[in-house]
Amino acid sequence: MKAKLLISSLLLGTAILAIAKGDPVLMTINGKDIKLSEFEYLYHKNNQQQIEKETLEQYVERFVLYKQKVADAEAAGIDTTELFRKEFEGYQKDLAAPYMVADTTYQWQMITEAYDRYKKEVDIDHFMLPLGGTPEETQVNLARMDSIRNCVLAGESWEELVAKYSSDPSKPRNKGHYGYVSSGMFPYSFENVLYNTPIGGVSEAFKTPYGVHMLRVNNVRDRNDVHAKHILKLFPKDATEEQKAECKVKIDSIYALLQAGANFEELAKTESQDGSARNGGELGWFGRGRMVQPFEDVAFDLADGTISEPFATKFGYHIIKKVAHGVAPLSEMRANIENAISRDERAGLIRDRRIADMKDKYNFRLNPSFESFLTKALADNGNSYDSTFVAQNLKNSTMPLFTYGDKQSALVGTLATMLNSKAHFATVDDAKRYVMSGVDALADKVLSDYHSRELVKSNPEYRNLINEYRDGMMLFEISNRRVWKAANKDTVGLEQYFAQHRDKYTWDEPHFKGIILSAKNDSVLDLVKADVMKLGRDTLTDALHNKYGTDIRMERMVVKKGENVLADYLAFNMGDKPERKGYNSFMILEGGVLAQPEEMADVRGAVTSDYQDVLEQRWKEELAKKYPAKINKKVLKQVK
Repeated sequence: MKAKLLISSLLLGTAILAIAKGDPVLMTINGKDIKLSEFEYLYHKNNQQQIEKETLEQYVERFVLYKQKVADAEAAGIDTTELFRKEFEGYQKDLAAPYMVADTTYQWQMITEAYDRYKKEVDIDHFMLPLGGTPEETQVNLARMDSIRNCVLAGESWEELVAKYSSDPSKPRNKGHYGYVSSGMFPYSFENVLYNTPIGGVSEAFKTPYGVHMLRVNNVRDRNDVHAKHILKLFPKDATEEQKAECKVKIDSIYALLQAGANFEELAKTESQDGSARNGGELGWFGRGRMVQPFEDVAFDLADGTISEPFATKFGYHIIKKVAHGVAPLSEMRANIENAISRDERAGLIRDRRIADMKDKYNFRLNPSFESFLTKALADNGNSYDSTFVAQNLKNSTMPLFTYGDKQSALVGTLATMLNSKAHFATVDDAKRYVMSGVDALADKVLSDYHSRELVKSNPEYRNLINEYRDGMMLFEISNRRVWKAANKDTVGLEQYFAQHRDKYTWDEPHFKGIILSAKNDSVLDLVKADVMKLGRDTLTDALHNKYGTDIRMERMVVKKGENVLADYLAFNMGDKPERKGYNSFMILEGGVLAQPEEMADVRGAVTSDYQDVLEQRWKEELAKKYPAKINKKVLKQVK
């Protein structure tokens, strides 16, 4: 029953079977119709990505093979596995996001609001009381803050009231005065009050997750950041005056080049000893209090587009190029703003707006009997929320929780999956509020899935995109099973293929094949050499590993000159003794230089690649027989 009520979002893959007017069937493979729009979408996308354009006939042949492989993946049940379902649902959620119009509109409002606020800095005084351990305690402290506010409005000293009553841990240092602050420094609920209180005004009492607050706004000013680049010549550690003088000579010579017209960014790349050198000395935008003195003062005092004379800080000598002042453009700040929004309470506001919009769009209706059901169920459980209540009263219930869309519904039992059965609440009202929050979480999931399914029916662009992702995931997994992983696992097949085509696998130059042993020092290596004379070859490596542990390291390899420094030195007599941190003594444990490969393992990579081609061809022939394509030639002529 539940399966019928909560249709999985994975049905997106089959929803394209719905007939769309003006979108004829181009071909049928394994009983599945493929529409002209899907073919054209992939055909044009392919042509945009190809250097050499394919003809229509060539692409049709490749497209048919692609769909035959997808049909084979479906026959193998790949799309029914839990791993596939979870991964696909993640892609589906991401791909559907741009089509949530109200969601993206509201998010853009949040972005522009944050940017507009960032342009202004506000001088504030702050008063704080504890939040309280319960909603009742919070209300008491809000009322207490109201009383303190009345004292402020009556003319009592803010500083004296802060000293007596504020719980702000910073008050001994700032006496309640925060100075100039800006957007992004505080929780969004705090920021809203900050930017909506007029100059000279005292805010109403308000709460955040951190406490109960009151603000007084003293002034507002335009933000004035600096965008700059610099070149740095570092002082050596514990530099002497002589070393500092040498550093000054170097920076002066760079400054002379700049005065003569040299490119600042290129000189920064070659001469600066700061991490910004690789980006031409780029420091980006920064405000007051971010840079060491006198760097900050020099940067802010310069005119836009000018270069400073060399000057010293505790780090070394600098030259600054001031690019601009004011505020960074939104295009540069947007990524950081979006990241901040995703991590604070605004993300919840966007989610709530999305849920509200979808509830309205899809005619969401909460079962009016649910709240009385919830009240009675809690009462029957001794007005207690616990795992028994969730398991017996919610999980087993078949009552409809809400309806939506075209006669769709979700059951109360499904709500249990959104709740923490081990949660504890001080009052029955707290428990009710928690359960109702779960209703919203379930509505978000169910309506988002429903929205995606509706998009598949109504939006060809989204339908083709989601189907491309689904088919691509299935194609990768079935190809891995039938070709890539299959070839690697089929040792018998690889050996047979190598034996049949041995003349194909030759080397243009000799290779070292064997094991090189590295030891931590010569003493360990001498002991190993003595043991090698005593031990049998069949158990040699295991015996050495068991005896010497991490004092030695053994590397099995098949390499030509230039591919391994140890083999170059020991087997090919090339170069000086390599420096190997921790393992500076080494020897050839077994093996030597070969002119040509001895066995399949010596050229396994090349053999595997060729054998994969064989498996691919066999699979292609099998697919053509199992899933013949029926192509409508008349519709094919309509391809644009």
